[in-house]
Amino acid sequence: MPPIPQNFQLPYVARLAFALISITILVYWMYVLDSIITLLLFSVIISIALYPLTAWLERKGFPRMLAITVSILAFSLVAAGIATLLVYQVTDFTTMLPQLIQKINASLNKLQLWAYDRFNIPPSRQLKEIQKYYQNMAEGGGALVGTAVTTTTSMLGNLSILPVYIFFLLYYRDMFRQFFCKVFVSAKKTQVHEVLDKIYEVVHSYLSGLFIVTLIVGTLNSVGLLILGIPSAIFFGFLAAMLLIIPYIGILIGSILPIVVALVTKDSPMYALGVAGIFFFVQMLEGNVITPYIVGSKISVNPLIAIVGLFLGGSLWGIAGLALALPLTAIIKVVFDAVDYLKPYGYLMGEPDISKERAVKSRKVQQIEREVVDTITDTTNEVKSLFKKKRAGKSTV
Repeated sequence: MPPIPQNFQLPYVARLAFALISITILVYWMYVLDSIITLLLFSVIISIALYPLTAWLERKGFPRMLAITVSILAFSLVAAGIATLLVYQVTDFTTMLPQLIQKINASLNKLQLWAYDRFNIPPSRQLKEIQKYYQNMAEGGGALVGTAVTTTTSMLGNLSILPVYIFFLLYYRDMFRQFFCKVFVSAKKTQVHEVLDKIYEVVHSYLSGLFIVTLIVGTLNSVGLLILGIPSAIFFGFLAAMLLIIPYIGILIGSILPIVVALVTKDSPMYALGVAGIFFFVQMLEGNVITPYIVGSKISVNPLIAIVGLFLGGSLWGIAGLALALPLTAIIKVVFDAVDYLKPYGYLMGEPDISKERAVKSRKVQQIEREVVDTITDTTNEVKSLFKKKRAGKSTV
């Protein structure tokens, strides 16, 4: 068998086929191992969020193991506090359930009378249809409740091992850096470290920005709902704000429940329109002012790629995929920007910033101008010094 030439390259069709087969196998195993992979990804993201606190404690003289333990305990206390607040708000919301049921029954009675007047459907027939619908819903609801209990139990079991993953990810963080350097031997170590630092910067900026944006949006939602007199306004306002973890559609989903509550608890449908108007205004403010100003250009993924990533993440991992879609898309863009033959795809995923490009060009032009001026100045000074030497020589003669 003759030796393969060193410059041998497979045809484009063969390389494309191998790439598609590899992607298919990767996506298949990502789907099969969804519970393990999503838990690891959440652990990585939380580890990045806790790293500044851990590093600060280590600089203060804490051993690494103790610093990581303190960081995890602090995170657990904050999460427990948020969960307690949500439970308190849910309890406050349940106190208005009798009033909600009474309003729903009154609305159903009005709907029955309207159907009888318009379509001549007797109330007895309507009740039979409603009972049949409720029976089907109850039969399907039993399976839904069973699935929800199983999912909740599995989620709680996974959450119990989450601190273990976070601990070891933080404890062996130096080893992971060396691992990537050993994997990408052909690349320079400085380049590998730059990519890892950029990934850390992107994820950390996303998390810190998301936290601040959630506080601002939750406050704005709550103030608007309080002005309209919607019950449990703070709960609904911050619930919609926390759903910002699902970009573009999270706050819209969170607005459905307060709109329903406004329809049921208020006499006029204008309150529901007011709730919808508040959430729409806050959504526009968040998307165009708050998030760009706070998060900045650290996550420069254009909306089209972000929405595609949301659909792909939701199809692959469900709700967890929706939450992980944007940070994973940003990480993929960082990797694409660092690899030469993947840079076009990274450019396609990004958001073109014409003003930024103009600023970069302007800085380059100014730098060239300064270099030209400095060169002319140096040349002029050298010529002057030569003339002075010549004059000094003539005067001595």
